[in-house]
Amino acid sequence: MSKVQKLVVGSILVAVAVIGSFLHVPLGGIRLSPVQHIVNVLAGIFLGPLYATLAAFSASLIRVLTGLGSPLAFPGSMIGAFICGIIYQKTNSKLLAYLGEVLGTGIIGAVVAYPIARLFLGQEVAIIVLIPSFFLSTLTGASISLMILRVIDK
Repeated sequence: MSKVQKLVVGSILVAVAVIGSFLHVPLGGIRLSPVQHIVNVLAGIFLGPLYATLAAFSASLIRVLTGLGSPLAFPGSMIGAFICGIIYQKTNSKLLAYLGEVLGTGIIGAVVAYPIARLFLGQEVAIIVLIPSFFLSTLTGASISLMILRVIDK
């Protein structure tokens, strides 16, 4: 895929993530957005780690600026998209890419989001709240992405 094609596909995925943010699950100051995880897996597989990370950053930025997301969107989505893209690039396995998104966002992203929640949001959010909520959100969205990929493969 050319750079222009990657930019176009990435832009479409960013739009899907932003529009999909209207279907969020509020949890205190956190807004869980399973659609972002669908986009992360699709971007990681179709665009690779760099463009997937840029798409995740762009979607997070738009979501935060429009009030559809919190600053916690940045570490979770970007880490998950990057790990998903790297794993797919190295293994060509959609299942492993899916697991990369789930672990990248659901665990690593939640841990990285913890100090952001404390510093920038002024919230006393316990890590034991962030990990399960991030994990559930990413597990839901990433699982839907596997269903979408199965349809695409047919």
